[in-house]
Amino acid sequence: MIEFGRTISCVVLSGDRRNYGLPLTKKQVAATALDSVAPTTLWFCPRWSNAEQVMGKRLSKIYTRTGDDGTTGLGDGSRVAKNSMRVDAYGTVDEANSAIGVVLACDSVPQGIRKTLTDVQHDLFELGGELCIPGHSAVKDEFIERLEKELDALNEDLPALKEFILPGGGQAAAACHLARTVVRRAERITITLASGEDVRPEAIRYLNRLSDLLFVVARVLARAETGQEVLWDRARS
Repeated sequence: MIEFGRTISCVVLSGDRRNYGLPLTKKQVAATALDSVAPTTLWFCPRWSNAEQVMGKRLSKIYTRTGDDGTTGLGDGSRVAKNSMRVDAYGTVDEANSAIGVVLACDSVPQGIRKTLTDVQHDLFELGGELCIPGHSAVKDEFIERLEKELDALNEDLPALKEFILPGGGQAAAACHLARTVVRRAERITITLASGEDVRPEAIRYLNRLSDLLFVVARVLARAETGQEVLWDRARS
């Protein structure tokens, strides 16, 4: 979500909001990344500005102690309880992204699927930022359309399902099934959030299509890893 030449109005690092109001160059972004130690949550909120300012701070400190009271900062500067529904929603999106990272850590993942899931990880950062900043729009219709197109292409060569599939079928396939269930949970939490706060329908639609895509990807991975899927045996004794 970083756009060079824009100004970062706020950076949310592990739930804490910090105002910088400065334009980022490629060198500054690289330096910022080097000074950061793999934050679990990092949302950038760009706004247009022509101001010429010098970078005075970098994300060099991970802990701030501002959340020790059980609250965290949203992207708009407001503070909420860490167990609030909005924090639960974007936190579960972050969890889903991490689960997809576990799938990508498997060497058996084909290159085409690897690219698809890497694109999804970028999408989930956009989605997390949207949920973290009330009123912010990031998820686009073309994100959803891309998922549908890739889902249809992968599903075309798979045999029709006649039984339920047990989660498993290989290391990557099992990890993908786990990621799918985390995405389903993110969808449920986001729907609950939408019942009381403004949530764009694109966010919910994206999560729904993503869980469908991950189901199909898990089927493809199982067949690639072991040559078959593990079917539910309803008649077992």
